[in-house]
Amino acid sequence: MFLAIVPAYNEANSIGSVVQSLFDHVHEVLVVDDGSTDNTAEIAREAGATVLSHKINRGQGAALETGHEYARRVGAMHVLHFDADGQLSVEDIMPALNVLKEKNAQVLFGTRYGDKVSNVPWTKRYIIGPISRFVDRLFGAAHLSDAHNGFRILHRDALEKVQITQSGMAHASEIPRLVKQHNLSYIEVPVSVTYHEYGQGMGSGMRTVRDLVFGFFVK
Repeated sequence: MFLAIVPAYNEANSIGSVVQSLFDHVHEVLVVDDGSTDNTAEIAREAGATVLSHKINRGQGAALETGHEYARRVGAMHVLHFDADGQLSVEDIMPALNVLKEKNAQVLFGTRYGDKVSNVPWTKRYIIGPISRFVDRLFGAAHLSDAHNGFRILHRDALEKVQITQSGMAHASEIPRLVKQHNLSYIEVPVSVTYHEYGQGMGSGMRTVRDLVFGFFVK
């Protein structure tokens, strides 16, 4: 079974169309509603998704691990990480899965820095990206061009090893670290990312950096 895990927090405006578009490419869509205060969960369920809900907002890393726990229980062969905001393209899913199988890799990371490069906000390109790569190297993670891309595919073997403990955005660096720690084979594949609003606020970017740096010291 090919399962899509979609962490979502107050994504009522986009979650319905994202779920519906995923069903052409995966067998099941699991939306992890991370304590939303809008009707994200209801819309996702009406669109056909399986929905698990956190009572409070715990963070994207925690939502993904809730999805991983579900995937392990149902015996999913492959798991897709996919964002709820409509910025990723479902057209990248099957080509990426095919490459993963052809390369016999256990983990696939999407990257914005390839032949599908898009209008990456400057805070991501010049602040979050370089700092996250530095943190990755500092803590022994697999070297990636774009650790903070929400598009990933994990084979069942990797799913057993990648158990996320970082609740916030530090999970994006924890996953490559676990991949290297467990000697999992991995590849990067260019994927499309469309930003609906150009740029990311400095405050949001610095909170992500804070999670990356301090997440490794606070368990």
